[in-house]
Amino acid sequence: MTIADGALKFQPFWQSTVQYSLPPGTSSSGSTDVVIIGAGITGLCAALALARRRIPVTVLEARTVGWGASSRNGGMVLTGLKVGTSTLIRRYGVDAARRMFSMSVEAVDMVGTLVRSAAIDCDFDACGHVALASKPSHYRRFETTARLLKTEFAHRVQPIPRTRLRDEIGSDLYHGGLLDTASASLNPARYVAGLARAASAAGARIHELTAVTGLEHRAPRWRVTTSLGTIDAKAVLVATSGYTGRVTDGLRRRIVPIGSYVIATEPLPVALADELSPHRRMYYDSRHFLHYFRLTPDRRMLFGGRARFVTETGSTVSDSASVLHDAMIETYPQLRDTRVDYAWGGTLDFAYDTMPHAGHLDGLHFALGYAGHGVALATYLGTRIGESLGRKNAPPFPFADVPFPRPPLGLDWGRPGLLSLVATWYRFLDWIG
Repeated sequence: MTIADGALKFQPFWQSTVQYSLPPGTSSSGSTDVVIIGAGITGLCAALALARRRIPVTVLEARTVGWGASSRNGGMVLTGLKVGTSTLIRRYGVDAARRMFSMSVEAVDMVGTLVRSAAIDCDFDACGHVALASKPSHYRRFETTARLLKTEFAHRVQPIPRTRLRDEIGSDLYHGGLLDTASASLNPARYVAGLARAASAAGARIHELTAVTGLEHRAPRWRVTTSLGTIDAKAVLVATSGYTGRVTDGLRRRIVPIGSYVIATEPLPVALADELSPHRRMYYDSRHFLHYFRLTPDRRMLFGGRARFVTETGSTVSDSASVLHDAMIETYPQLRDTRVDYAWGGTLDFAYDTMPHAGHLDGLHFALGYAGHGVALATYLGTRIGESLGRKNAPPFPFADVPFPRPPLGLDWGRPGLLSLVATWYRFLDWIG
């Protein structure tokens, strides 16, 4: 088998599992209380929360609902943040670190609650995840993390030594693991489709194929210019994550868009699937240039990672598919003769401190910087912002008090040439770490 087989489809597997449509956006002119830019998880959760409170809200999406990272990810609803617990404590203190970690656990629960309350058929499964140690020193770090989570965060995880790792994964590549049973999995395309249906049914107006081309603040209101008209709004929420553009340049320059790539195999025989993932967990390794993988409900092996840091194009998806295929075979030699059916890419949003951020900038509301934890965090922050907008004396947004750093040296690190330098640096860290 080669990755270039004619059966390979260069499209997200998840999008092939769902069909949904909204009324066409014939006009986006008029007036509303809140305009939301972006119909991904953040924007749709905010719209649903606002519409349930009967606050007029309009969502503007340049492509289609969930077109970006919201339906291109691995479908992992993870506890924790990209930043580790010891680093959280060192940066922000124990009390703040506890609140942040608690929010991440609450975010997973919130996804489950939304799935049930909105009757979203998205294969939500509280299956847990296993972080995998790529080096012996990484497993020792896992043991330290487990003790810290228990004593300081009241959260129990289970270190798994290499001698017992086969109970959790059918691979001998790793040096141990860390099991967290609080995480969950889902089909992200069905999740965003369900969020869109729920928000629309509650009264939110969602306009697909409607690009925002200009923003003008005429205090106390906003004039939002789109490809289909102009909207007058009291408030604007930017929910564009890794696809944030120059219309909101102040936000764009504070994040780095990182490419993430995924392949999905043909459905596997039951016996082979049981060998590879006995408990149907989700997995990711401990490197900076990491891999993440899991079985889909129809037993495909979905295998992703930072094969290239640059954002997705036809050539980067094709090149990354070959890189990921080799990594998948290294992890699971059992899949050497398995056909790969799908390959795709998406763009994640990393802030320069790898923390999530939400709040106000230049009069705009925003939430972004999920760094690979977006299914849970986007649900949580989008919902909380939606609940807060329009309320008097509303509590501050979660993570609003975390300083939002500007780009180092004033450079635009999202450019391909500089991203290549970032990738080289992280490969070096993996080599020495």
